[in-house]
Amino acid sequence: MLEDTIIAISTPPGYGGLGIVRLSGPRSLAVAKRIFRPRRGGIAPGKPVFGDLHGPGRGEEFDEAFLTFHKKPRSYTREDVVEISCHGSPVVLEEVVRLGVRAGARPADPGEFTLRAYLNGRLDIIQAEAVNDLIRAASLTQARISFDQLGGSLSKRIGAVRGKLVRLLAGIEAAIEFPDEGLRNVRSVTARKIDELVRDVEALVAGYEAGRPLAEGITLAIAGKTNVGKSTLFNALLGQDRAIVTPYPGTTRDLLRERLVIGDSVFHLVDMAGMGRPAHPVESEGMRRGARQARDADGVLLVIDGSRPAGREDLRLLEKFRKSIIYIIINKIDIARSAGDTGLAGKAAAIPMVPVSALKGTNIDGLKARIHGTFTRSPTLSPAFEGGDEKRSSGQTPYKLRNSCRGIEGLSPSKGKQDDVVLHLRQKLFLEEMLSGLKRSRALQREGHPEEIVAEELRGVLPAVGRLTGEIRAGEVIDDIFGRFCVGK
Repeated sequence: MLEDTIIAISTPPGYGGLGIVRLSGPRSLAVAKRIFRPRRGGIAPGKPVFGDLHGPGRGEEFDEAFLTFHKKPRSYTREDVVEISCHGSPVVLEEVVRLGVRAGARPADPGEFTLRAYLNGRLDIIQAEAVNDLIRAASLTQARISFDQLGGSLSKRIGAVRGKLVRLLAGIEAAIEFPDEGLRNVRSVTARKIDELVRDVEALVAGYEAGRPLAEGITLAIAGKTNVGKSTLFNALLGQDRAIVTPYPGTTRDLLRERLVIGDSVFHLVDMAGMGRPAHPVESEGMRRGARQARDADGVLLVIDGSRPAGREDLRLLEKFRKSIIYIIINKIDIARSAGDTGLAGKAAAIPMVPVSALKGTNIDGLKARIHGTFTRSPTLSPAFEGGDEKRSSGQTPYKLRNSCRGIEGLSPSKGKQDDVVLHLRQKLFLEEMLSGLKRSRALQREGHPEEIVAEELRGVLPAVGRLTGEIRAGEVIDDIFGRFCVGK
């Protein structure tokens, strides 16, 4: 695979002032010379050269471009790399790729440039994932975290854990092998070091709950009975008319899902059919799917019509989704009889209520700020609440949210906490595997088992570290990670 020379467009599809075609591999410069002619002088590593693009041989010129040659190993892939910067016309860029293939390169697979950087030892697998995270960052905070991880911040944290583990193992095994040399570990020292490792890995596992709102996003279902304004609220939060809104009940019959970025976090809003007595089999199916989505979501926004007392169906939904509801949204306050006059007092005392007018846009920004704060505990947004109880004890937090609410309080480059943030479930699962092994070792040590048994359990943690960083290469993991990349990176 690494013997091939690959080529791909590295800039996004569409029209632009500039576009870049990248080559990597042993024949990169030779291929480029067949389709690029400098106007003056030759091609030297690291220096952009101005010239013309043409067909192989003395073919007709079709654009002017800059060519930059990066000689191995001082390149992104640690191979010879050529970047051709020309005008951003899709026709021109595709012609450059076509001619490059004719000249001896092959089209790159998704993520293959970064895969080569990984295979050639320039990046570990965590840094490679950070490349894609940086490209797809939905906020500046996520971009900064991904940039730090690309530079090795998370890899260094995991490397430090691995180093402590190896040193601990070396000490235990030395004491086992040479009992007469005075090297036998004091059991309390071994216990203290295992406890320290457990705390280190626990902090990293907890970092996934901080990173998930930034990378994968939090799913919020908007639930309620028919005609309470769920779709109007959905549109108001998105700032666009995404869902069809009419005065007639049952307009929404299928699930609508859209991404919403609030501050530095990503949320997936789901609008669904109103709950109640269905008037049509399609509406019945929509309600069934909606109920399932609400159960599976990270949180539920239960919408109540504030212009009338809560009815039997409102109370039924309150009980049905009580464990998942993060806020009760009192909608239509522009026509409400009186503030808080919904009949819910005492029935939902543990759940905060937020009054809004989705139609008029009243307190929508305040609702966004509260949603953001619930999942991140971040001070980056200043909520402009217009009512509702802002206080909520941790004991009242729905089960699904207890870990998420731990959040990333004070997360900023200057406070140096980005290396605690874990953005991928894959990383979290390997960290949990490490943590389980460490806790088993601690339990064995506390129960008085021989040090040989404790050392064997500790030794079993090292493969999880290797798979996490990519030192131990698993083909299906590599295919999954790099298959999510765009072509050209």
